[in-house]
Amino acid sequence: MEVTESTSDGLKRELKVVIGAQELNKRLADRLDEIKGNVQLPGFRPGKVPVNHLRKIYGKSIMAEVVQQTVTETSQKAVADREERPAVQPDISMTEDEKEIEKVISGEADLAYTLSFEVLPKIKITDLAKLKVEKQVVDVLDEEIETAIERLVEESITFTPKDGAAEDGDQIVIDFEGMIDGLKFDGGKADDAPVTIGRNQFIPGFEEGLIGAKAGEERTVNVTFPADYAGEHLAGKDAVFAVKIKSVGSPVRPEVDATLAKANGFETVEKLREGVAKKIGDDYGSVSRMRVKRSLLDALEEAHKFELPQVLVDQEFETIWKQVTTGLEEAGKSFDDEGTTEEAEKEKYLKIAQRRVRLGLVISEIGDTAEVKISDDEVNNALMERLRQFPGQEQQVYEFYKKNPEAVAELRAPIFEEKVVDYILELADVTEKKITKDELFASIEDEDEDEAEA
Repeated sequence: MEVTESTSDGLKRELKVVIGAQELNKRLADRLDEIKGNVQLPGFRPGKVPVNHLRKIYGKSIMAEVVQQTVTETSQKAVADREERPAVQPDISMTEDEKEIEKVISGEADLAYTLSFEVLPKIKITDLAKLKVEKQVVDVLDEEIETAIERLVEESITFTPKDGAAEDGDQIVIDFEGMIDGLKFDGGKADDAPVTIGRNQFIPGFEEGLIGAKAGEERTVNVTFPADYAGEHLAGKDAVFAVKIKSVGSPVRPEVDATLAKANGFETVEKLREGVAKKIGDDYGSVSRMRVKRSLLDALEEAHKFELPQVLVDQEFETIWKQVTTGLEEAGKSFDDEGTTEEAEKEKYLKIAQRRVRLGLVISEIGDTAEVKISDDEVNNALMERLRQFPGQEQQVYEFYKKNPEAVAELRAPIFEEKVVDYILELADVTEKKITKDELFASIEDEDEDEAEA
């Protein structure tokens, strides 16, 4: 095999590979020798067909297989010998001249092809200990704990039957049917529907129209659907509901005591408060993690400047752009509707693609150097979490992942990234900053508007 580098421009490589006709013929002869024991031809005993006769009969078809196998083996070796990592599978191109191809298949000409690819850049990782990252910390306040416990109380309210008229806070069980312009409409009818007056779970005005009602009574409630109602066919329209009150119940608020604590999985009220505080703290910690990760990724991007394989940028951009255009199509909108242009959005998302590729390569390099590993249990846990997102279809989804290694790799990627981020944070210069919860969530809202998240 003779390999000649014809192009070396930045990350772009082009190699010309030539396999001599003599080598091809030797590979053909070896292959014919392998199969002769299994070939049965009239006039010959099994395994006794001369190789020359086999070549005359099967030579061209087997040589085609030999050429294909040779290209696969030699292309891999040509790249491996250079100790370079292609960004994607190299492109292999051969002559389209039928006469030349016929000569190769006949063993009369050398096999020549061209390998074109981009290599991954060599990345010098910065001193991770010098990365400066700010971690936002929010304390859980007593009033937040009390608010959360009050919410538990509200959710634990029971209702006891009453004979009197319905008041604010009471629960009414009703049958109802609505009409617009004398016609029934989808979703306008229900039986045994519980309505708690004052919780604003129904259309504005509906609950108010039930105040003073008693069990066994029938009422007509007139309402107007909000102009921004989710069902566009109902938005802004007047409706008349025929309502039958089946029962009225008055609320019974539970005490904040051991019974309430045990109903929520805790032995005592003190443990309940601790659990509530931990839940709130975990929620803040999750948001803070998002912020510190973003800060770290920004620092990594700033610290690593190198040429990117264009093929990876193009692939990432195409993925993002498809999501953007599909979203617009499904919403029935255009770039003009969003106050922008296609050119401006392409420029914006190209930068996002470049950021993602750059950070992906940096994180991969750091993870490989640190020998970050993903266990089978971690992948299985991620798979189980994915299955839970498809209730009733778990088996089909499981089979999909079982048959598609690429899909499993997509489960591994975020696990790997999070573990590398944890590794970097252990080494980086991380300073904590106390902020309020409003400041924390405001920073997330600002970040959501910045779609350059990697």
